[in-house]
Amino acid sequence: MTVPNTPPEPARADVPAEPGAVPDPFAPPPASDQEPPAGLPTAPPAGGHRVPDELRIGAGVVLVCLLAGLVMAGLWAWLAPKVPLVVDGDRILYVDPEGEQRAGADAVFVLIGLGAGILTALGAFLVTRKRGGGISVALGLAIGGLLGSYGAWKLGRWLGPSDNLIGEARRVGNGGHFDASIDLGAMGALLVWPMVAMVVLLALSAAFGKREEDPPPYWGVPAGSYGDPAGPPAEVAPVDAGPVAPVDAAPAPEDRRQG
Repeated sequence: MTVPNTPPEPARADVPAEPGAVPDPFAPPPASDQEPPAGLPTAPPAGGHRVPDELRIGAGVVLVCLLAGLVMAGLWAWLAPKVPLVVDGDRILYVDPEGEQRAGADAVFVLIGLGAGILTALGAFLVTRKRGGGISVALGLAIGGLLGSYGAWKLGRWLGPSDNLIGEARRVGNGGHFDASIDLGAMGALLVWPMVAMVVLLALSAAFGKREEDPPPYWGVPAGSYGDPAGPPAEVAPVDAGPVAPVDAAPAPEDRRQG
């Protein structure tokens, strides 16, 4: 009857060592869920509240863009060039038929949208830089910039001159002058704000964004950092071998001849 040759169980670092034994420097790290081995980065906390935080930050960015759209509407209604009209009998004519006021209104809207995109992207980056930004910041700038531009267009038309030409002509009378309402001739100007905001945010994140340090390789951890014992290693007591018996030296060849 033979006994199976069962290999011994490998030594583990979490098994308490015998008192007085020398710790094994090649033992694997202890299996602990509280603290990682020395030299390794700590595990990130569980992201149980990550989604609500992202939604809150994205909604905040959209709200700020809508408030900036109100300022943009007022600036556009104030700075956009007006188209002058004159009443001639029962007709309403342009004072300057070859004027470029319509194109000028589009250019002013584009320039204001350009500035709004730069400012909102810069503000969102500075506020969320410590947490590393996130997809919510980019989506908030895109959606908020588009809604802000649309609101600025509609509100700017309402703040500007009236679009009721007949009523204005009756108000000023024959030979009177008044301004036509402002409007966008190129609807693509609404996309300037969100596009500029996305480009500026990407550039700022690439140049000054938060960098995550790469964890050290497993072979780069200092020796002895895995599974350090609780105290200093125990000293090995010297082994008493007892008295050493003298050994008689063999006789030299000359002594043998004389004998």
